[in-house]
Amino acid sequence: MTTSNTGTGDVDPAVREELARLRDSIDNIDAAVVHMLAERFKCTQQVGHLKAAHQLPPADPAREARQIARLRTLAENAKLDPAFAEKFLNFIIAEVIRHHESIAETSENTVNGAAPTAN
Repeated sequence: MTTSNTGTGDVDPAVREELARLRDSIDNIDAAVVHMLAERFKCTQQVGHLKAAHQLPPADPAREARQIARLRTLAENAKLDPAFAEKFLNFIIAEVIRHHESIAETSENTVNGAAPTAN
């Protein structure tokens, strides 16, 4: 089987078929990742409301450290670069904390009688 690096040459139909099959799998995995992240954020939103209701801080550094260590181990076991997994989790954690801060601010404004601000 031969392929062209320029993208303009003829590509063996078997190569095109395999490429399409792999890309279909990637697309399915991407969809699953998006749906899993959406479900995760639904849960973390509930955590944010619970924290706000009980005046708990938006961030929990001890839990974050445990989660990072746990995810690094999972990544190693899955043959995924643990540094990448940690960066990915840190990105998600930062977004969760931002949501929790926003929820806490809205909750505080509601308790104090101020109108919530739009983000």
